Amino acid sequence: MAPFLDSMRAHAAGDVDALPKRFVFVVKSSGLEKFNLVPEGLANNFIDETSGEKLGNRSRREGPLVDVALAEHKLPEKLKPLEEFKEQLTIIQSLSGVGFRGNHTKGFGALSLHDSETVAIAPTLDCLLGQHLSRGPYPMYGMAMNGRLLESGNWPEDNYCYPNLSAYGAAKPVAYQASPRKAYLELFGAAVATPEQLKKKLALGGNLLDFLTNDARRVEKQLAGDDKERFSLYLDSFDSLRKIEEKKAALTEQVQQYAPELTDRYDSRAPSARIESHFELATAALIAGLTNVITLRPDTLGVKYTELNLSNSVHALGHLQQNKASNGWTGHQARMEIEKLHITEIAKMAKKLAAIPEGDGSMLDNTMIVYMSCSSGDHHCAGHDWPFVLVGGLGGRLRSGRYLEFPKYGDHGHRTTGNLYLSLMQAAGMKTSDTFGQPDSNLKDLDLKGPLEELMV
Repeated sequence: MAPFLDSMRAHAAGDVDALPKRFVFVVKSSGLEKFNLVPEGLANNFIDETSGEKLGNRSRREGPLVDVALAEHKLPEKLKPLEEFKEQLTIIQSLSGVGFRGNHTKGFGALSLHDSETVAIAPTLDCLLGQHLSRGPYPMYGMAMNGRLLESGNWPEDNYCYPNLSAYGAAKPVAYQASPRKAYLELFGAAVATPEQLKKKLALGGNLLDFLTNDARRVEKQLAGDDKERFSLYLDSFDSLRKIEEKKAALTEQVQQYAPELTDRYDSRAPSARIESHFELATAALIAGLTNVITLRPDTLGVKYTELNLSNSVHALGHLQQNKASNGWTGHQARMEIEKLHITEIAKMAKKLAAIPEGDGSMLDNTMIVYMSCSSGDHHCAGHDWPFVLVGGLGGRLRSGRYLEFPKYGDHGHRTTGNLYLSLMQAAGMKTSDTFGQPDSNLKDLDLKGPLEELMV
């Protein structure tokens, strides 16, 4: 009942801004197809520079700013699962994020907007928001598809993985949980344990951490300089673990109330089953108050959606374009069907959150689900066109029910992913500077300070 009780307190005090804010980042690999995000009845301004066709993964848009109400247009096929949330849906096209290395992914740069594909050099947006909004045990929690094949051709054992996506700071990457079953036990272990078992676990864990901490302190006395500083960070992790367990124990009743049912689906390796399980866990974790920020990585380049009769990997599909995939679809159609699978899960999450009262509205009114890619709109990503799909609200601080398509890279009125991230941070109540991430030297003649004015209320 934590989210509900928080909202009751805020409502009683007349402080709508005190209602908890939440974020879910769904970060797909290999780009989002941008031309099929255009609502029906609007001109498709994405022109292929070679053929002139209004189609293509590498096309560039033409024309001035487009800012229209979605209520006046039918959603494109890909977004039909979100029809009932049209008033809380925002489609944003043609933001740029250029200057970050990475052919298939920008790595940490996708959310930090720094050139840090494989090594974190700055905190990422989700972690910054998590630290600001933290109320539960986990400031931010990540789940990811482990798509790395072993040399034997088998999938590795499910455990923590590092998708090079989220970081609390330089050299502080976030480990994501790949296994839905292990994520369930980590998040909702209290739901399947007796009070006696929980008490014993907390006591044993505390004793173990005390032993490790005392032992480590003896080692620390023998160190100096940088070694001592690095070791202190290692010691801090013990305190963090203790605090997580203590906060989880305090939320036992909520965890038991909102924990999903632990089924055999949590052991499935089928991408759709794994994605469904991750979304189910994420939704329950938000409702139970275990975290206010979750990042999901639904696939990687090596994943094959065999349930869609595709033997092509996500990477291979990115190269097909108009050529046929194994099941007869074009590369574009196959990519769209995969994205529809993700969007369907986003719609299910939104429906569950919309059903839970909070203040004068629902949890969805105070939650923002962000669907994006770690490689903009392209399979081989330059970052000139970065599409985003936003679902939900942040206490009415952002305009919704809109389709926004900005002028192309370099043109007057063009905006960047940094401007969007500033919008999200400010809507979450964070104090920000005028910019976020490293500046694009090619756009030095444009005014790129502040949030997206078209998005702010």
